[in-house]
Amino acid sequence: MTAGAIAWRSVGTPRAAAVVRPHAADPDAPLRRRGAIQIVDAVKYYGVGESRVLAVDHCSLDISAGEVFVVVGPSGCGKTTLLNALAGFHPLDAGSIHLDGELLCGPGREKAPIGSDRIVVFQNGALFPWKTVLENVAFGPAMRGAIPRDELLERARRRLAEAGLQGYEQSYPGETSSGVKRRVEIVRALMNDPAVLLLDEPFRALDALTKAMMHEALIASYLRNGSTVFFITHDIEEAVFLGSRVAIMTSRPCRPKTILSVDIRYPRSRETVTSKRFRELVAEATTAVHEEALNAYALGEKEG
Repeated sequence: MTAGAIAWRSVGTPRAAAVVRPHAADPDAPLRRRGAIQIVDAVKYYGVGESRVLAVDHCSLDISAGEVFVVVGPSGCGKTTLLNALAGFHPLDAGSIHLDGELLCGPGREKAPIGSDRIVVFQNGALFPWKTVLENVAFGPAMRGAIPRDELLERARRRLAEAGLQGYEQSYPGETSSGVKRRVEIVRALMNDPAVLLLDEPFRALDALTKAMMHEALIASYLRNGSTVFFITHDIEEAVFLGSRVAIMTSRPCRPKTILSVDIRYPRSRETVTSKRFRELVAEATTAVHEEALNAYALGEKEG
């Protein structure tokens, strides 16, 4: 993907980016103030009896609408558990989650409903191999039947072109690279106009060059569409490059240890990675994550 495929637009400092006006050429993406998430004293156990494990312990997070909020922590600390509760894949044992002030799960509602307001992009991909790229991207709105087919396909073509994917419409996923597949999945998610885009280590398996391109492509999509992004990763540089804030979580049980504000303006580019401020933030995050990784290692040794 070339730089020309991305329409960049600065939106100021990260906390000022809570409201994003999408690209003017996209009539499908109105100015929005959706996607504010409040996680309050979330608790989650796994297992029963003596094997019962506390995965998340009174975790509270307050995420602004239109924010890129990145969660970093040791393997097994409970990051994905939080994402799954947000998505509606499992209940909490205590606490609550609200989206734009409305209860998703908590007292009176055991589990969040699964809905198009919260779309997940998984680690391993979920494109339909028997459908073309265009058919994959159009799938969600087509299933709901809310948009006439011709209008829907035109919208899908436009979104693919914005992501630098013009010319791939009739390709099948097996005929494309891993980077193209990842971009197609993000475009497909955004076709549903979600309030929140939930990303669970979506670039983990990519090589360094493709991952760098995907970071810039994701930021471009974010600036156009304005959905809140809840992003999970183990990669500290990825977290700082993408995030308006980065929550560094404790080793199990999961709760925020510190939340780092990334005071680097969007859009961000490869030059960002070599800047003094970026390196300072990465060093600060690395120190906090390393302490928790040592704790997680010690816990594993004790359990073994």
